[in-house]
Amino acid sequence: MDIRRDDLSDPRTVALLRAHRADLARHSPPQSVHAIDVDVAALRAAPITFWSVWDGEHLAGCGALKMLEPGHGEIKSMRTVDAYRRRGVAARLLGHLLTEARGRGFGRLSLETGSGPAFAPAHALYLRFGFTDCAPFGDYAPDPYSRFLTLAL
Repeated sequence: MDIRRDDLSDPRTVALLRAHRADLARHSPPQSVHAIDVDVAALRAAPITFWSVWDGEHLAGCGALKMLEPGHGEIKSMRTVDAYRRRGVAARLLGHLLTEARGRGFGRLSLETGSGPAFAPAHALYLRFGFTDCAPFGDYAPDPYSRFLTLAL
């Protein structure tokens, strides 16, 4: 599998981000869905860098890093294509994002994810990589539908 920096020009990546947001909306009320809004032009201008995971010509997953402030980044919109779940895509991508964050001089990497049972696989992945629960960060507020995690790099 190949991890590539993504400029969101491939409609498959955009479709995966839209599917991700739609799936999150099934598990959380609208005010608690914090996935990236898929406005491609706005995203290209934002302080966010995307990567996609490819298995040959097949999209397997995606994820992004957003700079919150100097030294502190956030993981955004990690998603694995259903056909590639439980095949190590998310772990490989998360490892890549951690390497990128360290290379950018981030001392801390944080994320927000859902709190319900549907998010248990994501929780297990992040905890396995050393993330720990934390208070809301950045512009987030306490929310029973959100779980906040962080990792000192």
